[in-house]
Amino acid sequence: MTTPDAAKDYLDLYRIRRFEEQVLALVRSGEITGSVHLCIGQEAVPVGACRSLRPDDRVVATYRGHGWALSSGVPMAALFAELLGRASPLCGGRGGSAHLMAPAFGFLGENSIVGAGLPMGLGTSLAAKFQGREALALVTVGDGALNQGVVHETLNMAAVLHVPLLVMVENNGYAEMTPADALTAVPAHTRAAAYGVPGLVVDGNDAVAVQAVTAEARERSLGESIPVIVEAMTHRLVGHYSGDAQSYRPAGELEDARKREPLARLATRLADSEQGRIETAVNTEIRHALESAREYPFPDPATVRDNLYA
Repeated sequence: MTTPDAAKDYLDLYRIRRFEEQVLALVRSGEITGSVHLCIGQEAVPVGACRSLRPDDRVVATYRGHGWALSSGVPMAALFAELLGRASPLCGGRGGSAHLMAPAFGFLGENSIVGAGLPMGLGTSLAAKFQGREALALVTVGDGALNQGVVHETLNMAAVLHVPLLVMVENNGYAEMTPADALTAVPAHTRAAAYGVPGLVVDGNDAVAVQAVTAEARERSLGESIPVIVEAMTHRLVGHYSGDAQSYRPAGELEDARKREPLARLATRLADSEQGRIETAVNTEIRHALESAREYPFPDPATVRDNLYA
């Protein structure tokens, strides 16, 4: 029997999955140029985390941020248009896949520099503290970002200055093409102890668990005015980027991961008819959103110097 919660979870996760699959198809057809970084397999992390945020909170994502944008409420048609290089209402086609942002939806954007979202999130949280608002920034990073100097500097600064900051480490098993455990001696959440702040770990393939841990982390971060690190254990079912051949994966790894990925888990809790209804509705939404995105014009070349400062 299908439960309402399972149906809602499946809908939210399947929207991201189908969006990403459609984006990959558009890359392969040449309609989206350049490479993209997809979150297929990791959908439960943004879905669960964003459910525990409040309207005044902000999200700063990595270049693997489409799922975070959708979970923040960014309209699908506008997101497609941005990736297609159209004059979208987001960044006018200038952001593309790796640098898009939508401040009106609390999504302060992506960053293609590993770990660079941390200082942006710290500044956002610090501004909220100065303004007396009970709000913070949630910053997403991959497991590979933990070895970047700016991550250490930001966490230390946030701890010393007593600034709320929620750092969501999406541990998908790989830092680009290198296994996470070959680069980092200890789990990400245990590093929190070095800054005297909480470190939590959660099953990143379970949106309900991520939602609960994010709510706890947010409450502790704001209540104690400290950063909190959450490590969400998940797995990337696709390559690091759209052209990644994934020859570095050991035999059987993907097959095993597909048994534990978020949608496969949820499917066991849904009646076949309900799963089919959800998938049909989402596929229709995808089709209409893409049609709407294609109606946006390409940016006017005369505006090429707009928003440039020296």
